[in-house]
Amino acid sequence: MGALVTGSGGLRGAEPGPVLAGAARVNLTPPREMKAALGGYGARMSKPAVGVHDAVWAKALVLVQGERRFAVVTADVLAFPPQFKAAVLERLTADSWHGDQVLLLPSHSHTSIDMMALHPGNSFGIPQVGVFQRDLCAVTATRLAQVVREAGQKPVPVTAGSAVVSVPDRNRNRRGGSAVHDTDLVVTRIDTTGGRPLAVLVNWTAHPTFMDESDMWFSGDWPGHLQRTVEALIGQGVTAMFYNGAEGDQSPVPPDAGASNWERAERYGRELGIRSWRLWETIEPRNAPLFRYHSEAIDLPRRQAHPDFMKTGGAEYGLDEAMMQGFVEHLVPTQTRSSCLQLGDLVILGVPGEMAAALGLEVKSRAREINGAKYVTIGGLANEWISYILPDEEYRRGGYEASMSFFGETLGSTLVEGLVRAARQLK
Repeated sequence: MGALVTGSGGLRGAEPGPVLAGAARVNLTPPREMKAALGGYGARMSKPAVGVHDAVWAKALVLVQGERRFAVVTADVLAFPPQFKAAVLERLTADSWHGDQVLLLPSHSHTSIDMMALHPGNSFGIPQVGVFQRDLCAVTATRLAQVVREAGQKPVPVTAGSAVVSVPDRNRNRRGGSAVHDTDLVVTRIDTTGGRPLAVLVNWTAHPTFMDESDMWFSGDWPGHLQRTVEALIGQGVTAMFYNGAEGDQSPVPPDAGASNWERAERYGRELGIRSWRLWETIEPRNAPLFRYHSEAIDLPRRQAHPDFMKTGGAEYGLDEAMMQGFVEHLVPTQTRSSCLQLGDLVILGVPGEMAAALGLEVKSRAREINGAKYVTIGGLANEWISYILPDEEYRRGGYEASMSFFGETLGSTLVEGLVRAARQLK
């Protein structure tokens, strides 16, 4: 069982005090001389980015109540591999942060830092998979630690509230046989008690994949444009933070199919940013929001390659069957954790991979019933990328997502039950 820390935990007989918060941002864009590879497409062959279309950022919201604190960190990157969070925490040792207090939420941009370039265990040297870059890993971990440290320096009393709106026409299920998609756009407003906007959390479910393997500039894709739009419309130095949902089979529906990749990404992000801002305006944040967090340990099923791997994932990433066995054994964990947060009427359940929308909707429904929170979101790709996570019937149906799922057909149900346990522990 993971370590539970709740709004009253460790404070029996005493008022927990006000909830304080601080926010910060750090530019994550690697310097050109580092020759950092872009992640997301094996066809790029680990070639370095040739420029910067728009900077990629790490942003942190640190919540404090008495002696308890928790950091939500969003980042405009593809994903974080197993072992990477430990490198961030190592740099926060002097500040007494531990793993249960930090939730890393990458946006999944396919025009940003390659996940496998950050994996200390990646010794394969296969260009399609991604090549470990020690200096890039060190710089990225250092900057993530820096943003947590800066966000926690001068926390102030805050109010918080959330709202949701359905946006049915901007994502779709890309697996063809399924019409399931998650249409919830959830916005959380965090203001100082004096009324100044401090931070905005935006949750939407879709792959940031407008750019393809031929697009070789750094960019936050549409989540980057969404965040900049929200910040521009609200102003006052607010920090907008995007986190993805159960996007394993969710693709964006572009507003203009005739434009360039870059133009479509910008328009999509701006339109969602405007919708987020309009929703933000309707929220009346409340004083003394409930603040709880929890880390749930989840034992994973036996590691194994899908029968389709060599036809789909193996073909894209240049692996034969022998390499695949070593890949699974060296790079895929046997246990994971779900980091979870409750802030007022919002619950974020961290999922360490790419979960299919049907499973995400099941988790959200069951968690609302168990926990009682009005707004439950999936924090996709949380802390580490372990695999795609599919319902058993979708795993058996095969295809790309199934071929990139490394724990057999019971992985989906295993993660769902672990997340439901986490929601119960938060309550």
